[in-house]
Amino acid sequence: MSVRIITISRQFGSAGHSIGELVAKKLGIKFYDSELVTKIAEKSGFDASFIRENGEQTSSGSGLFYDMGMYGGASFAPLSLYDQLYITQHNIIRELADKEPCVIVGRCSDYVLEDRDDCLHTFIYADGDFRAKRILEIYGDNGVKIEKRIRDKDNKRSAYYRHYTNREWGDPHNYHLCLNSGFLGIEECADMIISAVKSREGK
Repeated sequence: MSVRIITISRQFGSAGHSIGELVAKKLGIKFYDSELVTKIAEKSGFDASFIRENGEQTSSGSGLFYDMGMYGGASFAPLSLYDQLYITQHNIIRELADKEPCVIVGRCSDYVLEDRDDCLHTFIYADGDFRAKRILEIYGDNGVKIEKRIRDKDNKRSAYYRHYTNREWGDPHNYHLCLNSGFLGIEECADMIISAVKSREGK
């Protein structure tokens, strides 16, 4: 089947957002990153700032336990706000994939849509120098050492992904395409993703 949905997982500072946005623009399809936050806020009632700050935050407990709760299995305790947020994100990502071709950034979207054969799952990474330079250019210096900012953000994304998917974030087996944006550049990464999409047309 042809590719309708592209998911972008990314290391902090690797330009995953910019690459996804460029892919969506070149293909003429919808792009969901901060736009997804708006939809989640409308659907859940959570404040958008809470979603931005906690969209990659986990609560304690087994990911399987919360999967059971999500799919209607036995439940022995109320779900935390983080788990409620994950469930809302999960459902909205499924709805968007059903509705229209689009690019979706982060939020375990590769896992949420793993059962579909019309998706291309990608992971964007880069070396530390590239990421550090980009983070400082975009977000500025907040007084925390750049190495710590990168490490803390990546650790949070990794823990979130592991908690809700029982898989390892960044493991190439979870994706169709892994690209080094520091080596290839933003434009080339976008073009390679588009090339992969077009190679699946009619299949």
